Amino acid sequence: MKKIIALLVALVLTLSLTAAFADGITIAVPNDATNEGRALLLLQAYGLLKVKEEAGITATVADIEENPLGIQFVEVEAALVPNALADVDYAIINGNYALAAQLSSALLYENAESPYVNVISVNAADAESDKAKALAAAALSQKVVDYFASYEGQAISVVENPTDGFDPTVNYDALAGETIKVVATLDPHSYVLEIVKSILAEKNITLEVTIVDDYVTPNTAVNDGDAFANFFAHQPYQDDFNAQNGTNLVTIAGVHVEPMGLYAGKQADLTALGLNK
Repeated sequence: MKKIIALLVALVLTLSLTAAFADGITIAVPNDATNEGRALLLLQAYGLLKVKEEAGITATVADIEENPLGIQFVEVEAALVPNALADVDYAIINGNYALAAQLSSALLYENAESPYVNVISVNAADAESDKAKALAAAALSQKVVDYFASYEGQAISVVENPTDGFDPTVNYDALAGETIKVVATLDPHSYVLEIVKSILAEKNITLEVTIVDDYVTPNTAVNDGDAFANFFAHQPYQDDFNAQNGTNLVTIAGVHVEPMGLYAGKQADLTALGLNK
């Protein structure tokens, strides 16, 4: 009798799980170039799907060639993905937006040793200027490196040889009284720039930071000359933006990595994906 009851319980549980996932697992992903591909490659790294090899980091859901779990994707603007968590099983969220939404640790993270280094960008014509060098030296300082320790892995410094905040080749006296305008997203970019601001202030250089919440304004502002630099995106995104828009934005400093993560929505753990963490 006990054996029969156990079998009945197992059958009920199986039927319940089948019903729960009858419509497939839903995962929200960023809908912009490179970030969507980055999200899909994260899932591929854990064996959950396979994308066409030629698609690379610009892959979209149309490039998925194997999807054994029948995952259904909800494509959302990157900044809005955290808002979708209540309506999907999981969401793959950029590190800065996860931080801004005050989300706890992700269920899965991509490898921090990745090409997705967040960079400070300027127009190519300004890349060798003293302004650019002074800004880069401050951003690559030991003070900034130390700051990232507070993020406990959600944002990781990639600076191997930090500076004291200053570049010995720069004529800081000539820059005294100058203002450097930078467009950035909030966390951690604008907070890092507060440290940079204090370093540049020692040389009587003003750093003026404008905070935005989208992935286009920072690049158009620099390209149009409304800002000197921006700090918001990773290198593959900037490369793709240049290719798509004919801009010539270049990197003057690679500062940190924000590992993209898979966050819990309706599902509290990885059971639905067949993974054990």
